[in-house]
Amino acid sequence: MRSIAFLISFFIATFSWAEHHHPDLKEFKISELKPSIYMLQGKGGNILVLKGEQGLLVVDNDYADNSTLLNKTLDGLGNTRYVINTHWHGDHTGGNKLLGAKSTIVAHDNVRKRLASPQKIALFGMQADTQPEVALPQITYDKNLSLHFADQHIKTSHYASGHTDGDSIIFIEPANVVHMGDHYFNGIFPFVDVENGGNVKGMAKNVAAVLKLIAHDTIVVPGHGPVSNKKELKAFLDMLNGTTDFIEKQLHKGLTLKQIQEEGLPKQWKSWGNGFLNEATWISIVVSSLK
Repeated sequence: MRSIAFLISFFIATFSWAEHHHPDLKEFKISELKPSIYMLQGKGGNILVLKGEQGLLVVDNDYADNSTLLNKTLDGLGNTRYVINTHWHGDHTGGNKLLGAKSTIVAHDNVRKRLASPQKIALFGMQADTQPEVALPQITYDKNLSLHFADQHIKTSHYASGHTDGDSIIFIEPANVVHMGDHYFNGIFPFVDVENGGNVKGMAKNVAAVLKLIAHDTIVVPGHGPVSNKKELKAFLDMLNGTTDFIEKQLHKGLTLKQIQEEGLPKQWKSWGNGFLNEATWISIVVSSLK
């Protein structure tokens, strides 16, 4: 019980810091990945922007309290025409309300369902209210959807039971760019929303599937962290599989969650705990997935 209480306190504190106590964002960091393709970094998930004669196609849109700044930043690049949500979490959909008034929002069916009803992440102590119609995706899909924009083919593909139950990964060709959403946290343990349809093994399966589809020189945009590549994405998959296999073996030995946390992970995975989630929290997420 003490271990569970500690974890809940940790999650609440972590979410509170990320959502409310992050230093005020003065500007988005803009990186040009390829001509007319940009990555924007703020407080929330990484944003991908594709610029063409028709205007802008935007993937994800940070927290709601940054929507005015994001809108101003995007206006400096062009007129926003399409917004794609990789999943429903507020650090990726907070700008929907403002951007949805002037653009078409696209997402998986489950993203609309979750945004259209109250949601919670108990471990973070998070409550999300029902979003207004203007903030909901107007175009939804079950498995795949294609958009043709700025001389690019944008394929949005649903990967089930990964980070949540409504995740999409965005492939852009011929630019050779992929936005992983929160299926990929570069160099750090990821948050997997087990209570809302996510699963660590499912995430690993999905990442492995993407690795088979991309080239060695594909530009990989993670949900969080610096822009990446296939080699680093493979290292992330190795971490998912390696830590999960280790924890599963510990459970088969009869160890409890607390005992596994006290013993810790093998040394090779220690550095992954220097980000959003620490090692003990990652172990608890893996155990929840395995149950």
